[in-house]
Amino acid sequence: MSNDGVTAVERALSVLDCFKPGAEHLSLADFATRLSLHKTTIFRLLNSLVRCGYVVREIDGRYSLGPRVLYLARVYERGFDLDAVVMPILERLSEETGESAAYYVESGQPGHRLCLFRHQPHQGLHSQVLAGTVMPPDLSSTGRVFAMWAQGKCSSDERLPLSSRGARDPYTSSWSTPVIGDDDRFVGALTIAGPTARLDHVDKARFESLVQGYAHELSKRLGASAEIRDALYK
Repeated sequence: MSNDGVTAVERALSVLDCFKPGAEHLSLADFATRLSLHKTTIFRLLNSLVRCGYVVREIDGRYSLGPRVLYLARVYERGFDLDAVVMPILERLSEETGESAAYYVESGQPGHRLCLFRHQPHQGLHSQVLAGTVMPPDLSSTGRVFAMWAQGKCSSDERLPLSSRGARDPYTSSWSTPVIGDDDRFVGALTIAGPTARLDHVDKARFESLVQGYAHELSKRLGASAEIRDALYK
């Protein structure tokens, strides 16, 4: 069976993707500047979306998202399981690197982070941070991600992923990168960590590429826009 999509459907979805925070009400001309489609084609697509409830045409002729979008958002929200999204990515990252992979989110106190999910290989010596552990601010790669992205305390111009060697304890090294979610907000950090004695001898470029690639995938699943994903995970 062919994997080819349906062009008309993809075009209609590209019309919906034009709506963003700050661009909730768009004219036909606005769509034309955002899409490489003829105005007549855009107008027909909008008419179909209006009839199906995905778009509403306002009195002034502009368009906004319709109630059907809210309904689907509620369905998605009720069926969303963060564990089912994050854990498979941690398992694959851990399997490909042979090291512990973890997902951190903000904790109650500024700068503190909670290890929400974690996966480690069954054999060998590994970092012993457990899921549920709250970590204070520090200079580890994960601590610096939270300092930059959650608190804005230092420059976010550093090349991603961030790395650290012996920052939290003298025996552990790690790589960490921010994870972005809905509305392009920072939601957490993806980290791989392991004994410094072992990580000193790995293919660092490969590890960095894996962390960035899986953070891109996770951010996509959590609702980050293509623009911010392309900017962060290049």
